Amino acid sequence: MIFDKTDKKLLELLQTDSKQTNKELANKLNLSVTAVYERIKKLEKEGFISKYVALVNKHQVNKAFVAFCHIKLEKHAQDVVIKFENEVAKLNEVLECHHISGEYDYLLKVMVEDMTSFREFMVTKLTSISHIGSTHSMFVINEVKYSTVINFE
Repeated sequence: MIFDKTDKKLLELLQTDSKQTNKELANKLNLSVTAVYERIKKLEKEGFISKYVALVNKHQVNKAFVAFCHIKLEKHAQDVVIKFENEVAKLNEVLECHHISGEYDYLLKVMVEDMTSFREFMVTKLTSISHIGSTHSMFVINEVKYSTVINFE
């Protein structure tokens, strides 16, 4: 598949507002509505667009307490890693889990109501997963930048 400048611009527009109509997108890209529709379908089919979502205001739904948790496993056997990843993927409070390099093995982004809820999450859910050697948590004081847009420049 050819991935050109117009496809990149189309993806940037969709990332900014995926509810734009094909007509609105066509006007911004100087293309026909049909051409925009076909490009979007091609981008979806080829896996450039994996899904469409609504970004929810965390303050409105009372989930504005954000923590980043570093996790160190006791050992790195394949079965331990797979078990940890499967268990942490089931936790609704965990928005992101990244296997990372460095002193810790994983970085989790956790979102809950408040510090009491975070403690409850740590005590009853996260630390109940076997083979966690240690954790280190950091709490967000202020969100300076948050974006889901991938820039192509």
